[in-house]
Amino acid sequence: MKILRKAKIFFMMLAAALNFYSCASKKEILYLQNEENYVQKQVQTVENTLQPNDILKIEVVTSVPEAAIPYSKDLDGGRFANSMDLMKMEGYLVNSNYSIDFPTLGNVLVKNLSPKKLERLLKKRLITEGHLINPRVNVRLLNYKVTVLGEVKIPGTFGLVEPQLNIFQVLGYAGDLTITGEREEVLLIREEDGQRRTAMLDLTSIELLDSPYYFVKPNDVIIVKPNHAKIQSAGYIGNPSTLVAIASLLISTLVLLTN
Repeated sequence: MKILRKAKIFFMMLAAALNFYSCASKKEILYLQNEENYVQKQVQTVENTLQPNDILKIEVVTSVPEAAIPYSKDLDGGRFANSMDLMKMEGYLVNSNYSIDFPTLGNVLVKNLSPKKLERLLKKRLITEGHLINPRVNVRLLNYKVTVLGEVKIPGTFGLVEPQLNIFQVLGYAGDLTITGEREEVLLIREEDGQRRTAMLDLTSIELLDSPYYFVKPNDVIIVKPNHAKIQSAGYIGNPSTLVAIASLLISTLVLLTN
């Protein structure tokens, strides 16, 4: 009976410790904490500049459809209608010199231009160089993609249509982080204008909303690392504080059972 009573005390202590640990770990799981301290701000529109290897769909429209034929590729009709892959093959490729080869206009430099700015540039040149009267130009990036790896439910590379998505929307495509994903140190790798940058994002901090990395850019790579619990289960040394807690429980148990 004495041993049973001590075992009961032990399990009560263990349950209390687990409850305390689960409460403390909420801060490691919840997104965007302390939102009550956030000062509302106007959302800034992000214009992504065109990069080498981007593939563009460029559509020129005029009041006389026949006049625009020399300036447009038929990517919507016929065999291209339901195939994004074929559209990419026939689109305008941004080469390593940040330029595209456009009908009648020849080599067009697109460095530091967003799709919207390229629309305005092409429209201006088509008018001022006497090609068309008041055309409408639409530019769309066909190979906008983001890669999400690590501790998410559906890792992979995702082709996106929306011109502006934030980090949480992209993680939504990947099915959200698993419970073992490290939310305070998510690695983002970005290659832009010939430079590679890395950033460590804290998904639990409300300050992330004002980060320059809150909105993703084409070709971003997002890597979610495993947390301490996942590393422990893989056989590696875990969080030192967790080890201390386990050691304390073992010592307490030993004392109870030997007295």
